[in-house]
Amino acid sequence: MSVSASCESVPQEKTLSSLLASHVVTRQKKEDGQRLQEAAIQLLEQQQNLCSLLREVESLDPCNISCIQNGEQKPPASESISSDIAGSLLVCELRHQATQLGVPVAVLSVKMMLERLMEITGSEEQEEGEDKRRELLTSSRRAQLCVLLEFSKELLSQGALCPKLLWQEYRRNQRLPKLEVVYHLHFYNIFTLKYILESDEGLRFWLVPQLKALCSWTPPQGEEETKQVQQKVLSMVVGVLVGSGFEPSHEPAVPDRRISLLCCSVLDEMLFWLLDTVDKSLTLQSAGAGAKLWIQIFDASLCGVSASTEALQRFFTYSLTQTLTYKPRLTVSDAITLQNEWTFAKSSWLLTSLFRKLALIFSAELLLRHLQQVLESHEVNWKHVLCFLSTLLVYNPCAQPSLRELLSRLLSSAFEGYDLESMITAFLLARQGALEGTGIFSSYSDWFKMSFGGGSGYHATSKKSLVFLLKFLSDLVPFEPPQYLKVHILHPPYIPPKHHSLLMEYISLAKTRLADLKPHCQAAQDVDKAVSLFKSTGRISATVMEASIFRRPYFLTRFLPALLMPRVLPVKADAQMTFIEALKKADKIPAAQYSSYMESCQRQRQQDRSAVRLDTSDDPLEVLKVQLEEFTALVVDGDDGEMLAQLSRISQALNVIFPGRPEEFIGQTVIKLHIDTLSSELNVKVINMILRNFCQCMLDASRANPPNKQSLWASRFVSVLLGNTYLLSNLIHRLWDLFHNQGSSLSAAHLLGLAAFVVHLNASMSHSPLIQLVPPILPKPVPVGEALSSALVCSTHTNMLSCVRLCVAAVCYGICRGDSLPQQQQQDYILSSFYKKLLYLIPRLLPEARRTPITADGPVGEYQETNLPGLWSSVTDTNSTWRRTAWYLWRHTAFHQLERIPQFQLLFSEWLAIELRVQRSQDALSDPERQEYQQWACFELYCSRPEEQGGCGGDMKSLCSHLLNAIMDQQSSDQSLEKLDHRVSDTGTCLPDILSRLQELVYEMEATNLSGSCSGRADVCDFLFEFVSRRCSSTVSSVSLSVSSELRLQHSLNTWNRVLLALPAVLFVKVKAEGGSTTLDCNKLIEHVNQHQRKVCSPAGLLSCHITAHFLRGVLCASVCCGYPREEVNKVWSEISLHCPLLLTSTLHWWECLSPVLLSLWSRLCDGEPLSEQLQLLTDCQHWAYSLDNSLPSPPVPPAPALLLASSLHRAWRGRGGDNQGFSAALKMLRPERGTLYQQVLVFLLFLCVNDYLSALLYPQEKSNQKTRSLCTVLLSVLVDSADWLLIFKSNEQGVYQSVTMVTSDEYTQLLPWAFYSLLLQQSAELLQRAVHCPGFLHTAVLCYIGLLQLFLEGRTPTPTAEPSEKQVTDPQLEPFQILSETKKFLLRVISQTSPIALSSSQLRQLESECADLDPEVAAALSVHLSPEMDFL
Repeated sequence: MSVSASCESVPQEKTLSSLLASHVVTRQKKEDGQRLQEAAIQLLEQQQNLCSLLREVESLDPCNISCIQNGEQKPPASESISSDIAGSLLVCELRHQATQLGVPVAVLSVKMMLERLMEITGSEEQEEGEDKRRELLTSSRRAQLCVLLEFSKELLSQGALCPKLLWQEYRRNQRLPKLEVVYHLHFYNIFTLKYILESDEGLRFWLVPQLKALCSWTPPQGEEETKQVQQKVLSMVVGVLVGSGFEPSHEPAVPDRRISLLCCSVLDEMLFWLLDTVDKSLTLQSAGAGAKLWIQIFDASLCGVSASTEALQRFFTYSLTQTLTYKPRLTVSDAITLQNEWTFAKSSWLLTSLFRKLALIFSAELLLRHLQQVLESHEVNWKHVLCFLSTLLVYNPCAQPSLRELLSRLLSSAFEGYDLESMITAFLLARQGALEGTGIFSSYSDWFKMSFGGGSGYHATSKKSLVFLLKFLSDLVPFEPPQYLKVHILHPPYIPPKHHSLLMEYISLAKTRLADLKPHCQAAQDVDKAVSLFKSTGRISATVMEASIFRRPYFLTRFLPALLMPRVLPVKADAQMTFIEALKKADKIPAAQYSSYMESCQRQRQQDRSAVRLDTSDDPLEVLKVQLEEFTALVVDGDDGEMLAQLSRISQALNVIFPGRPEEFIGQTVIKLHIDTLSSELNVKVINMILRNFCQCMLDASRANPPNKQSLWASRFVSVLLGNTYLLSNLIHRLWDLFHNQGSSLSAAHLLGLAAFVVHLNASMSHSPLIQLVPPILPKPVPVGEALSSALVCSTHTNMLSCVRLCVAAVCYGICRGDSLPQQQQQDYILSSFYKKLLYLIPRLLPEARRTPITADGPVGEYQETNLPGLWSSVTDTNSTWRRTAWYLWRHTAFHQLERIPQFQLLFSEWLAIELRVQRSQDALSDPERQEYQQWACFELYCSRPEEQGGCGGDMKSLCSHLLNAIMDQQSSDQSLEKLDHRVSDTGTCLPDILSRLQELVYEMEATNLSGSCSGRADVCDFLFEFVSRRCSSTVSSVSLSVSSELRLQHSLNTWNRVLLALPAVLFVKVKAEGGSTTLDCNKLIEHVNQHQRKVCSPAGLLSCHITAHFLRGVLCASVCCGYPREEVNKVWSEISLHCPLLLTSTLHWWECLSPVLLSLWSRLCDGEPLSEQLQLLTDCQHWAYSLDNSLPSPPVPPAPALLLASSLHRAWRGRGGDNQGFSAALKMLRPERGTLYQQVLVFLLFLCVNDYLSALLYPQEKSNQKTRSLCTVLLSVLVDSADWLLIFKSNEQGVYQSVTMVTSDEYTQLLPWAFYSLLLQQSAELLQRAVHCPGFLHTAVLCYIGLLQLFLEGRTPTPTAEPSEKQVTDPQLEPFQILSETKKFLLRVISQTSPIALSSSQLRQLESECADLDPEVAAALSVHLSPEMDFL
């Protein structure tokens, strides 16, 4: 009887279970059990169908079945006695039948087991045929199988089952075993998979297909148990294969070696199937699903189950090697060209997942050393190698230093043995790391500069090394992408000067290659235009059709390749796809080229994970949105590895949206930020998406942990954005706009997220390009934190609230994030500019902060806070207010400890600059509150603070200097503020308040001086004049003033005059106590007027009425300190008349307005004492001048200086409105022949009129020019026969008229040569003839001509009015070139008519020398006509 014989079917009248059921409850006695067993045996003898019996046994205890399935313990014996009895009965029956049949009991039990096993699995196959093939059993069949195998264990334990025979019979007739059956046989230890490996010769042929089928099969929805079993089956198989194939053995036997090879071959086939799936699968959901499941079995959990740790490491190392060397079809040149497409984000998700699994149990250093070994000993698949490196760098931040070490080893090896393979490997690996972004690895330009940019580089040891490097770079040129060529050109390797020609050969080659690549760029532009036209018209443009016929080489080799660049094709055809189809229908695209394009696009889709996963939409914004949402989930889950991988994919998506070419930003050190321009709608949408996602991540992460206990997700997120400069520029622009224009509308959650973002952005950009704001509201490029801080103005209450909320969030986050880090790293997380704004705003908005006692260690006593979690909770608490958080922060020790560091100190000058920008009408403080705050800041905080901490060190003069500098700098600050915000008015600032603080300080300085009031006033006087002198000296950087320097000087002095008028006039006159007497010293005042005030008079030569009155009040008030005030005023005014002509003439000009005020003041000061004689003289001169002007009886000439008399006449003439008819008669009474005094008065008057004439030229006004010129003509006609009038045009020989240079500005003095000829050339011939015969005329004329030429060369000649008045039309002015031309003709004529004795020999030599370079013709004329050697002619 064979084992395969079928059991006979015997009818059953009563089942075994029903038989047993009647006895279960009455088995109290031993005799009852014996009777039961005898009855059962008797029944079995009548019913000998073993299959039915086995089914009856299986159905006894459903609860036990369930426990077996779930791996739980069996129920207690009292509850499972039926199954125990059944098992015993089954064995008894098997033995009984085996005896009757004459076969071993094991044979019969195998027969019974196989029949039941085939019944279970056979019925499963029949059910499968109705639907589709199942690779695993259903839940019910699995339960039956488990019970069968549980009884099999009972049979095996009693020696009634032979596992070897069972497997032989199961595999009879080449029956293919089901993997789940093998798994359960292994699980129940009937026989193990290792036994099958050893005994089954054909295992490889059935195991591999079944593994592939099982991986590719997806359990029906809802069968969670089946999914778990699927994973268990695969894990068991792989665990056994790894344990058997890779377990180390010192002397393996031949069978062990065979099994090891068999396991390796099975695992190889599965790995190669996986890699082929990576290459062929188009969507992750189809063929890639099986590969995805197989990747999951590469897990360290295999260790300790079926394989040791060492075996698992050997298996992973082996698999990694196989992957890196699989199908090495790509050459090195292919790798160089295609490397940009093999980044982590563009690689297959299956491949990167495999690499991550294989690398998980090794350190980065070990992996890179193994990579080096593989590269040195195998032909490799470069795509896999570079993708592996990218995966390692992305998932393992510790890999960066290890890669640097590997690159160093490769370069050392390359130059030691001139090994090209090591060289190309180093370059490919370095570039691959750089392609992942600066957050992952150094940029290629940085690596290249570090490796070859210095004299200590690898190549700098010998000429042979230089040649080796340059030859290598030259060989790469035909395959290089342009960005690498540009790096080599902009940052060439260091080459000693003697070998520089070698470098130039390479640079020439690289530039030629770049020039060759430009047509490709042009073709890309042509494609864009053609697609745009097709989109708008729906037709192929005529230009494209003509190019396809008449410019066919260009069309085929340039245009079509640019059009058919591989890309991920959208599901819905876009304009470019439609255009390509239209060209194909028109037979303009070769069929082979079109097929190649479509295949390349399919490969591109496969590589782009975002396109694979989002097959319903290829909109880049949708891709980015989904990726950011996934990133948020990963941040919450805390999966750092997947988070880094997702960031790499986000980076790739952003590069698609912001396609800034890397080569465009090579070597860029400054990013220009145009704050007035609007970003595109797309850019704003993307940036908003990024910022919103960051804010959401920050909120989610902060719910679980404070910043110092969070992962590095935030810094890595920001680092990803730094790799794209175009994106970064748009991002900073958006942040600037949000802070400056929308700060008040941001919620607390947004502020917290944005604050943290800026903190990480500033920390990450410590070595990145600086930011230059356009327009330049900041004087130079600054770090990103300072640039964004400039958007936070504090001019209004609303702005202050927005600023303090953001800065509190940023500084709190920075303090918490940097906790437990070294001090230097802590500082990286705290923006000094934001911190300083808090030092300004918190005391201003929180009065209690001013009353907090603070030492070097921070607040003291009850005011001190050190609880870091409390600080963070105050920021994140939704019920907290900014006031509560700011107050908590202000009292925190860590906050004030930062003030020890110089860059975190708010200097007094910085505080003043911010305070001066506050708009009083929109301030958060009322006027009294602002006064209280400013007095606290000035006199309590900064006055006593040490100078090294930004204070004044208790020095009142230092405090005063700071106030003065701030006030004088305010206008330039206002201009910057206007550039920053056009809504801020240039009026209504806190300038009056700061001026009040200055006045308070000055009064205190004067009143608290220990030496007495007079000495105190003297100290203040000297201090004030020295201050303004220093300011003017610092403004003027050179002797020759540029236009900008002059404007800065004028601005400084005009601002100073505002300050001067706000201070007590008496402070500007020094009172000295010497020898028991008190006198006035006006030397500082005179010096100030002569050196500084003279330069900013408008019009020139005339102080303003306010300044003049202020100085005179100061003199009168200061004289009261002297014993004889009247005499002191006379003495001082005499000095002013001699040494300060500008103040003298200005006083006379304004005397009509000033006299009542000064008389009233003097009367109050001196109790009605008459005014001093010198001041009374001003009134007398004024009366005298008016008498002459009005043809009244002439009073005697006052005993006054000639300049004062001339000023009186000048004022009287101007008082008549420039009427020359009546004034000419008055002048005739002052003929020079009547005396020297009259002559001097007329010369001074001529000077004052010439000054007016120049003013009319520089600042044209109707009628004034003609009237001034007419008066000058009248004066010339009176003075022309005298030589004195010429002296005012000769700066070095003026004699008694020297004081005229101290009346007008230097600019006007330089223009006197122009005025000289401009006036003369418009005079009558008679007057000119008289002038020529005037003694010294030629000398003056030549000197003025030289001065005129220099004015032309410097471009400083005045220009006539753009729109002349009616008077100027009737009497037009001469153009500058006409004056110069006419002047030269006139001068040459004068020289030819002048006697040789008109010039002395020294004067002639001087003039010839000065004219030789400027005008040789005039020099020659002087030599010919006036040289003594020519007298004989």
